[in-house]
Parts: sequence; C-alpha cells; structure tokens
Amino acid sequence: MTTLSPEITTALEGQGIELPSWAFGNSGTRFRVFTTEGTPRDPYEKISDAAQVNKVTALAPSVALHIPWDKVDSYDDLRRHAEDHGVVLGTINSNTFQDEDYKFGALTHADDVVRRKAIDHHLECIDVMHATGSRDLKIWLAEGSNYPGQNDMRARQDRLADSLQQIYARLGEEQRLVLEYKFFEPAFYHTDVPDWGTSYAQVAALGERAMVCLDTGHHAPGTNIEFIVMQLLRLGKLGSFDFNSRFYADDDLIVGAADPFQLFRILFEVIRGGGLNNPDVAFMLDQCHNIEDKIPGQIRSVLNVQEMTARALLVDRAALDAAQSANDVLGANAVLMDAFYTDVRPALAQWRESRGLPADPMAAYAASGYQQRIAADRVGGTQAGWGA
Repeated sequence: MTTLSPEITTALEGQGIELPSWAFGNSGTRFRVFTTEGTPRDPYEKISDAAQVNKVTALAPSVALHIPWDKVDSYDDLRRHAEDHGVVLGTINSNTFQDEDYKFGALTHADDVVRRKAIDHHLECIDVMHATGSRDLKIWLAEGSNYPGQNDMRARQDRLADSLQQIYARLGEEQRLVLEYKFFEPAFYHTDVPDWGTSYAQVAALGERAMVCLDTGHHAPGTNIEFIVMQLLRLGKLGSFDFNSRFYADDDLIVGAADPFQLFRILFEVIRGGGLNNPDVAFMLDQCHNIEDKIPGQIRSVLNVQEMTARALLVDRAALDAAQSANDVLGANAVLMDAFYTDVRPALAQWRESRGLPADPMAAYAASGYQQRIAADRVGGTQAGWGA
C-alpha cells in the first residue's frame, strides 16, 4: 500500500473546500426540477445538511450563501446556527439572472435605472457579508447578446467597469470582489465576461482586492484549464475555484466524474503555484445534484478533490525538474503519470481513521440514519434554488 509522508498528510490536513448552500436543494434541467426526500425548507436546514459533509470528512468547514435564495431575517442568527453545527458562513454569491428587469443585462444594462438596481443588489450582498463575517463577494453575470448588432459590446464593457467600481468601493478593508467568467449561456453571440482574460482585465483595474474566479466547467472544449490556473496564480489574481465536472458544457456534475486526470493536472498546478492551503485561493464546489442524493453527492465530491490532491502531492518534483531540464519528454510525462496512477485510497482511509474520522465517509453517512430522519421530518422542501 502507498504510504503518505508526513509532509503530504500535513498538507492534506489543511485542505478546506467550501460547499454551496444551493447544492442541497432541488435542481434539474431546463425541462424539469426534480424533487428528493428530505429537501431543505430554508437556509438553516441547508447548513445543517452541509455540516454532515464536514462531520464525516473534515474537508468542508464553510458554506457559501446565495442572495436572495438564502435571505433570512437575522444573519447573526444564521451565523450562530452554522457555528453550532461546526461550520462557518463563507462566500456570498449575488444573483442578477432571475429578475425580469435583467432580461437585457444587469450591471451592463443601458438603462441607468436597471443598472442602479443591480448595483444596489450587490451593495445589499456586502451588508450581508458584514453580518455573516464573509470575506468574498462572488459575481457571475448571465449577460450578453444573442445577435450581431444587438448591443454595443464596448459600451457594455464600460458600463460593467463603472458598476464594478461602485461595488468595489463599498467593500470593507478585509473583503474581496471575485469575478467569475463563463464563455456562453444564456447569451450565445457574446457574453460580457466570457473568459479569464476579460475577468482579469476588469478586476486588475479595480485593485488588489479584486480577483478572478475560475469555474472548471466554464470553458470551451479542449481548453487547457491548468494553464489558466498557472497563469492566474503567477499573476496573483486567482481568488477562487468553483469545482465541478463537465462532458459537454456547464454540466455542473460531480467534480472529477468526467475527467479525473484533468482534476489531477489542475491540482498539480495549484500546488506548483503555491495555491494549496493559501488563504488567498478559496476552493468551492459549484454543482447541481439533479438525480443523486445531495449530501452523498457532496461527500463524494470533496473526497474526489482530496484524492487527486494526494496524488498530485506524490509527484516527484526533483525527478520532474531533472527530466524537464534535460528535455526528456517521455521521462517527464512518466513522472506525472506514475503519481496519477497511484491508488491512494487505502492510505487515505487509514489516515482518516488515525484522525478519528470514518475510513469510509460515504458508508458512515449512510449508516448514520440522517437521511432517513430528514426524509421523515421535512415536508415540502424546495430550497435550491435555481428552479425556485
């Protein structure tokens, strides 16, 4: 059995992956939102479910909120609820894609009244951050156009820059703005923030506390995502990850499901660039569990990230550096492949037990009876809420 060195287990011990509150609610395709038994009825129950993931893995110490999906009367009370369950509240995500006024844009809208409404929504999110103790405001914009000539693309970029500047100016000294990108959907001719370069250009103009968010599902087929990871780490602008997996587009499947080797390569570049356990680089899941149970889906996801991190930490850096310096193409590739093909699961199970955790978190959750209890106790839960 492969042995994990103390250096590797120390690195793994510091790993934390934020869970998205919305992953615990009902979600689905464009055609149907599917229901599951035990679905949370409010943000408090979402957090209770997220805490179950951390309980059996010690990998998920924080929960991201989405406004307005997770609006409550008292964020101080929600914060205490999270802490009582062994987790903290994390990133605050804004929503400007489910309002009729934003049909033709929000932060980029030509109508100053609509744009003001969108800016004010983000200022409200900052108020929530003050109440929850959150550091990051994450912005994803479903904005663009479907037809050539429909909009002035340059003017939209100018309006976006102005909107972001107003939002950035309201951040507290310890808070950050993180701008996500997505190359298409729901706009199909052009998207206002379609790639890492556009996001970087916008946040670089704002200041040191504005960063880029990389969603692993938000790239065209064939894109070398690990190159983007490397470049943003090199530039000091990789603020956060949204981990998921895709076969075709933004599928939001369990991370590592479609291409485990890609996840390994990404995490290798994270380690190479100093991003692992770096407080300036936040790891988060961003997934929709449409057909699988929510809590086991999140458990499987964080374990997949942990496993590929362990494999990436096994890369013999000295041997790799020597092969690269000698232009030994096959030798360098073999170093990576040797680490990737190493089965670290038995070693990770043993290490978990040594820390007082279940060797098999999936089995431990199934045996806990929690799923049966929430299925019996919760009636009419719908909280997600993409389809809400």
